[in-house]
Amino acid sequence: MKISFTKMHGLGNDFIVLDCRVKNIPNLQRVVKRLSHRRFGVGFDQALVLKKSARADFRMDIYNSDGSRVEMCGNGIRCLANYIWNRGISRKKTLEIETLAGIIRPERAGELVRVDMGEPVLEGSLIPTRAEGIVRDRPLKALDRVFKINCVSMGNPHCVVFVEDVDSFPVEKYGPLMELDSFFPKRTNVEFAEVVSRNKIKMRVWERGAGETLACGTGACAAAVAANILGYAGRKVKVVVKGGTLNIERAKDGRVYMTGPAEEVFEGIVEA
Repeated sequence: MKISFTKMHGLGNDFIVLDCRVKNIPNLQRVVKRLSHRRFGVGFDQALVLKKSARADFRMDIYNSDGSRVEMCGNGIRCLANYIWNRGISRKKTLEIETLAGIIRPERAGELVRVDMGEPVLEGSLIPTRAEGIVRDRPLKALDRVFKINCVSMGNPHCVVFVEDVDSFPVEKYGPLMELDSFFPKRTNVEFAEVVSRNKIKMRVWERGAGETLACGTGACAAAVAANILGYAGRKVKVVVKGGTLNIERAKDGRVYMTGPAEEVFEGIVEA
C-alpha cells in the first residue's frame, strides 16, 4: 500500500502528516511504528492524522513513534493548522480541531501560529497521578536522586523538574525512569527546566513514547505554568528548547496561549 505523507516540524519536534479525511490507513499503529524509524523509515517523533470531525472543523489523531496514541501535541497542532492553511483546505483564520484533549483552537499570527491551549489541569488525580490535590514540589526518587516534581496536564500529563544547569543535565538517564514511574498511571512527559529570569526559561524534555525531543509545545506550557505557580516567572515567558523558542502566556483568566513556528519540510510517498 502506498501512503502519501508530508514531513513537518515545530522547532525540530518532527512529524509526518497523514491526510485520512477520505480513506483510513489499515493497521495504522503498526505502520506508524515502522515509518518512524530514522534508519529504515521516514523518521519522526509523532504522526499527525487529519480526519473529519462531527464536532469541529477537523480532527487530529496523534501517534507517538512507538505506536502509542496520545491526547495532545502543541507543536503538532501548529503544524497541522499550517498544513490545512497552506493547501487551502480551510481559509478560516482560527480553526477548531478536535483532539482527545478536547477542541483546540489554533490561529494565524503573522508567520507564526498562536494556539489557545485551554486551562491547565492541576488536580493530581485528573492529570493523572497517584496523588490527590496539587502536586507541587513533591519528592520523587529516581536512582540516586530525589527530585521535587510539579505536575500539570495540558491535555496530556507532564512532570516538571527545575534544575540549575539544564544543558548538562543527564536527561537520558532520569527521563525514562520518571516517565515509567508507578506514580503516573498513564506514564508522563518529563520537563527539566532552568529558570534564567522572570521571563525566560530553558527546557529539555523527555517525551512519553518518543524519548528526548528538540521541543514540546505542551511541555513548554506546563513548565511555564509551574514556574508561574512557584513564583519563579511571570505570566509571559519565553521557553527556550533545543530547537528554538516558544512564547507562552498564562492569561489572567487561567487559559494558556502558545505562539511559535510550524515548518513544512517535504512531501513524499512511501510503501507501507
